[in-house]
Formats: sequence, C-alpha cells, structure tokens
Amino acid sequence: MATQKKNSTGRGTPLSRRDFLVRSGLVGAGALSMPALLAACGGGGSGDSEAMSLMFENWPLYIDEETVALFKSATGIDLKYTEAYNDNNEYFAKVQPSLAAGKTIDPDIVAPTFWMAARWIQLGWAQKINMANIPNSKNLRDDLANPSWDAKNEYQMPWQTGIAGIAYNAKTTGRELKSVADLFDPAFKGKIGMLTEMRDTLGLVLMSEGKSLDSIKTFDDAASAFDKIEKAKKDGQIRAFTGNDYTDDLSSGNFAACVAWSGDVLQLSKDNPDVKFYVPEEGGTSWYDTMLWVAGSENGSAVEKWMDYVYDPVNAARITASVQYISPVKGVQDELSNMGGDAAALAEDALLFPDAATISRLQSWGALSEEEEAKFDERFAAITGA
Repeated sequence: MATQKKNSTGRGTPLSRRDFLVRSGLVGAGALSMPALLAACGGGGSGDSEAMSLMFENWPLYIDEETVALFKSATGIDLKYTEAYNDNNEYFAKVQPSLAAGKTIDPDIVAPTFWMAARWIQLGWAQKINMANIPNSKNLRDDLANPSWDAKNEYQMPWQTGIAGIAYNAKTTGRELKSVADLFDPAFKGKIGMLTEMRDTLGLVLMSEGKSLDSIKTFDDAASAFDKIEKAKKDGQIRAFTGNDYTDDLSSGNFAACVAWSGDVLQLSKDNPDVKFYVPEEGGTSWYDTMLWVAGSENGSAVEKWMDYVYDPVNAARITASVQYISPVKGVQDELSNMGGDAAALAEDALLFPDAATISRLQSWGALSEEEEAKFDERFAAITGA
C-alpha cells in the first residue's frame, strides 16, 4: 500500500506499488516507467494553451503499460510518468528543502499514502483542484469521499486502495488463520513476518487489543502494541520485518504467516493456492495512495484532465487489471466483466471487491502531530532495526 511495496522485492509475479514500500532505494530517482518523453500541447493552470509537459511521480510498477500513451492520444497532453516515489518518509525528506522554502519541484502530481497526503496539505505543499473540471469525480467511491483531513474533497483524488491483513501458507500452518493472535502463536516461532510499514503492522496489533485506530493520537496510546511487537522480536517469534519480499518467504514456507497487503497476495495465490489472505477477526487496515497537485505547479488544467481521465471506469478498469489493487472508482467491476478473459475473472475476486462484512472490519489511521509522528517512527525503527 507499497516499497518491493515499499524495501522490497517483488513477488514472483509482476511487481506492484507496494513492492517498494521500504526504504531500499531499489529504483533510482530518475527511473521512468515509460521511456519516451512526449512533447505536445495542454492547458496551463490559467487555462491558456501554451505547450507544456505534465509530470506524475508515482510508486514503481503501479500502472498498466497503455494508459500514458492513451492519455496523450485522447488529450494531446504530454505526460512524463516516473516511478521515483519509493517511500513516504524518504520522499518527504527529499522534497522538504525545496517545498519548505517555497520553491517548486519537478512533478506536478505525486501520490503519497493518505496519512502523508494529509501532512502535505497541512504544510501547504498541495494546491486545491477544481472538481467542476473533473466530471468523472462523481465516480469516486462513497467511502473515500470527504476524509477528515480533506473534508470538502478539495485537494486530492485517490489513486489505488488496499487492505493490510494476514497472509499465511496453509501447507506450513496446517490450518486456517483468522486472528492477529495467530501471529504470536508459539507454534509458528521463527516463521512470522511483519511489515516495515509501521501503520499496517502496528495497526493490526492495536486492533487486536480492541483499540480504534482513529483514536490513536499519542505515543502512549500505542505503547502497549509497540511493547508486544518488540517482545515478539526478542523472543524469536518474528523472523523478519520486510517490505514486499515477504512474498518469496511466504510462498516457500519460510514464513508460516505474515502481515501482508491484499493486492500482493491476490497475485501470489494465482501461482500458489496454498497462500491465503484473511482480514483478521479483530480488523484490518485500509489504506490508499492519493494524487495531489503539488504547490508551485502551473499545470492545473492538465492535472485535472489527467484525474478525469483515470476516473473514467473504462480507463480505471484497465489499470486495475494490471496492478490488481482495489480501485477507488465506481463502475470498475462492471468494466472488468466486459473486458472478458482474465480481467472478467478479477471482477469476481473478493480481494478486489470486498463484501460489506469485510469492509466493516477495516479501519484507517487518523493524523498524528509532527511531534508524535517522530516518537512513533523512532520507536518502530529501534524495533525493526531500520
């Protein structure tokens, strides 16, 4: 949700955005998903027709192979699409000197995870977008509209969404796993993996303690969960903290179970049916990465045309068929069905289209203050060895 999603490696199948969630720098800052740098005309932020180039800096391998070229063909706007957003905190540190000084950065659009997007907005690093110029914004899923940190939906449009829960190898465990408590079962000592993405790992443990994630405001609120994770590491229960490289260990049986992302397991299970994903009885975390128009960019009309384009259900379905994360766009399920073949099969997948009972078990984090965020990061880094 994601670095190989986020420090990590890929799965044995095609990689996704969460494949790069850790801070390994596996993809260079100048890496491009599309080698061609196109040149055409588009509207400027003031609505003029001066030639310009739109730039979207996104997570690695988080789009299909056709959309960038199709967007140019449909709109006449050049889009430079890069894959240099490898980790929320790492990218924040990279751009902070410029944005904090009121200077511009190269991208017009970036896609931080929602909690980091809230931080950008609070710092004045994002510009308001005009939803009147994005008619397809009507296709935004209702559950993603008007978050507390962007109550009027003025600053952001979600890119992809996902779930963190439990993945397990049934051949290794010999039984189903349905609870976070299973991750601490001594029977699986040395065979448990947890994510380096703090909010997902810590979030599951907090929910297992009966706590609501949006009520977590201070370090003290989460101290007991940190202690439990640290003890499990010291006791040898946890084999490793990983990014997406958990997929290799999970498939091979080195991990009996781990904290995992839904989209990764969806792809992995196609090749290894022993690998299962479950939203814990105590709850799973719901996350999404969201598009922001970066402060200082003057390409507002092109930004809005891009957002409108990818919120067309036909275009969104094409992206979903490739990345296999949960689309924020209404109508994608029907469009996948219309595509036939493997895409039509995805339309029936419960990990891409969770039912109401599953959704009711999902929670998201609220915003933390800068001071508390630093305390959380310091403690988690001490535990994981980051």
